[in-house]
Amino acid sequence: MHEETLRSVVVLGSTGSVGTQALDVIAARPGGFRVAALAAGGGKVELLARQAAEFGVEAVAVADEAAVPALKDALAAHGARPAVLAGPEGVAEVAAWPCDTVLNGITGALGLTSTLVALEAGRTLALANKESLIIGGPLVKRLAKPGQILPVDSEHSALQQCLWASGPGGHDPDSVKRLVVTASGGPFRGMKRAEMAGVTPEMALAHPTWSMGPVITINSATLVNKGLEVIEAHLLFDLGFDRIEVVVHPQSIIHSMVEYVDGSTIAQASPPDMRLPIALALGHPGRIPGAARAIDWTTAHTWTFEPLDDAAFPSVALARHVGSAGGTAPAVYNAANEACVEVFMRGALPFPAIVDTVAKVVEEHRVTPADSVDEVLAADAWARARAAELTT
Repeated sequence: MHEETLRSVVVLGSTGSVGTQALDVIAARPGGFRVAALAAGGGKVELLARQAAEFGVEAVAVADEAAVPALKDALAAHGARPAVLAGPEGVAEVAAWPCDTVLNGITGALGLTSTLVALEAGRTLALANKESLIIGGPLVKRLAKPGQILPVDSEHSALQQCLWASGPGGHDPDSVKRLVVTASGGPFRGMKRAEMAGVTPEMALAHPTWSMGPVITINSATLVNKGLEVIEAHLLFDLGFDRIEVVVHPQSIIHSMVEYVDGSTIAQASPPDMRLPIALALGHPGRIPGAARAIDWTTAHTWTFEPLDDAAFPSVALARHVGSAGGTAPAVYNAANEACVEVFMRGALPFPAIVDTVAKVVEEHRVTPADSVDEVLAADAWARARAAELTT
């Protein structure tokens, strides 16, 4: 990224983990970026108002219309006067706001509309909201032009970097043998399924290497997040599920690898820090100097790898199944999981029952084509309702 380049950015989910780190990256590079607009759920209006004032944004949107009065008061207190938009329509309007790049850091299925709107408006999409690609795969891929989506997940950013680094032929599917997606293993790595019966929300939220929002952290503990990432890798890089492998790497230094047909494997390595993939997506096609710290090669390191225990963590195999089924199946997998995580967080569902319940909902679902947002959202709503019935 050249010093004279001023890139305009819209950040969706600005008060969440990815959103706040994206703004950190932008703030650390004065003159490199201009934040045009922000959007958030509405639960942290004071933080949203501070962000709006700091970056002098043109517009702010909150998904929760009830949060508008408090937001306007907070904006006034900070001397900020952006346009205030509300509800899903307001968030969608911000997703199409004039800019170069839209970073979608919204959590969960709610991010689908914003992804579609940003793509339709012709924006470059820095995608942290993997769920929107997973549940709306055919819709998203139909709209996206080559290179329009830049992955922000550390694993998919790593895969993209490995493909870029391979040089000529790197993007030729015939030269790639497999994608290797790494997983930390979460806080319960090495435990057997029966040993997880007493896991509490507090235990599941204690991720060993990453600091993330609660939903993503619980998904990392069940490895549902890794299952979603396998589906995302399939959709982003157009490789079959039989050519996407998951390997457990507790140190979270190698973020993913690409193995080629000649026996060569290219890996992307860096200390665990989401600012790196965020900066890569925001600064593309260049790199932002000093976006994150590098590996310290003056000290000794031990990196280990081990196979995934599918018996203890059946969520990845289940994700392969729904990904292969396609249509509305991934939306049902994702929605049922989000519903079960909510029940688990209330202490009303045993930890292993999260994935067990998702599997039951997936088994009961009659898969149909995901040809419209309405069809995807109908499958999403059905899955949530059925998961609620099964966990009551």
